[in-house]
Amino acid sequence: MTVEQIHQGQPIARAGLPLDEAQAVMIMIHGRGGGTQSILPLINHFGVEGFAFLAPSAADNTWYPNRFLAPRESNEPKLSSAIETITNLIDEIETSGIPAEKMILLGFSQGACLSLEVAARNPRRYGGVVALSGGLIGADDELTGYDGTLDGTPVFLGCSDIDAHIPVERVHESRDILQSLDATVDERIYEGMGHTINADEIDAVASMMKALL
Repeated sequence: MTVEQIHQGQPIARAGLPLDEAQAVMIMIHGRGGGTQSILPLINHFGVEGFAFLAPSAADNTWYPNRFLAPRESNEPKLSSAIETITNLIDEIETSGIPAEKMILLGFSQGACLSLEVAARNPRRYGGVVALSGGLIGADDELTGYDGTLDGTPVFLGCSDIDAHIPVERVHESRDILQSLDATVDERIYEGMGHTINADEIDAVASMMKALL
């Protein structure tokens, strides 16, 4: 199966304003097994108007099969298809007239990992990148080769210190790499929190959104 035959062509859920009326856009990337219905309800908590929200769907609700800490090759070709799906969506939004500087990439869990990986592999100035319980993808010795500049892009990393899926060390490594790419990183580690999203994270995202309006 080729990259183009996996996630491409899956439905994209849309909410908020139409692209031709929006001042900014949030791409919302769901976690493993969640689907768009698990990520879109976050909109109700942000309380920020002026945005178009686009939530792409993964085939079988899973962007890649193995843990994000596994060797990248073990997650292919689905990983490459997932990255291409998001970058194609970014291109579509730019074609509509909204630049990357007005886009926020937001994901939870597997989607958080994907949002970071897309930004790090395609560095430029984005409106923001939000990883709610996630980190860069690959085995420890594969977190190299990122090149370019995120040009001050605000990046939010929120995670528990005891998350069973996301080792806090990988969150720290991701912070350091993104800072080396000139991102402005806000890392918040929450003591004893589960694999979930809390009110402080919601408030941080809402602030990031308001800064684009």
